[in-house]
Amino acid sequence: MRLRTAAKAIVIHEGRLLVIRKADEADSFYTLPGGGQKPGETLVEALKREVAEETGAEVEPVRLRCVREYIGRNHEFPDKHADQHQVDFCFDCRLVRQPHESRRTHQDRAQVDVEWLDLDRLDTYPLWPRVLLRVLRTQPGTGPVYLGDVN
Repeated sequence: MRLRTAAKAIVIHEGRLLVIRKADEADSFYTLPGGGQKPGETLVEALKREVAEETGAEVEPVRLRCVREYIGRNHEFPDKHADQHQVDFCFDCRLVRQPHESRRTHQDRAQVDVEWLDLDRLDTYPLWPRVLLRVLRTQPGTGPVYLGDVN
């Protein structure tokens, strides 16, 4: 099993959440922008780099909102993710520069597009991990920071 740390951005602007739309062989779904931390890179550096690469946006982290673990063998895709253990550090971020396709340098695997989802309709979208719905319904600083091994 390999362990991976990742920094994810919660960017809310004008009542909408910035997301990456991905597609696999079954369907399409949404995730937060961000990705894996490289050795020697801080979480904040990883966050800014990954968001810029995937969306063309520039963000400034404001606070750590939550930490989520994902141990693949414990969830709905154990055969596909049996060797995965990922720790996601999700940061509330301020949007400094709007996303733009021309500034995307390295899209995430299976990434189809960058979109904004209406906050008041989040439960109607296939947003992963699903625990984000609960996190986004609470005021920053009022809910638990460590979410555990959840999807």
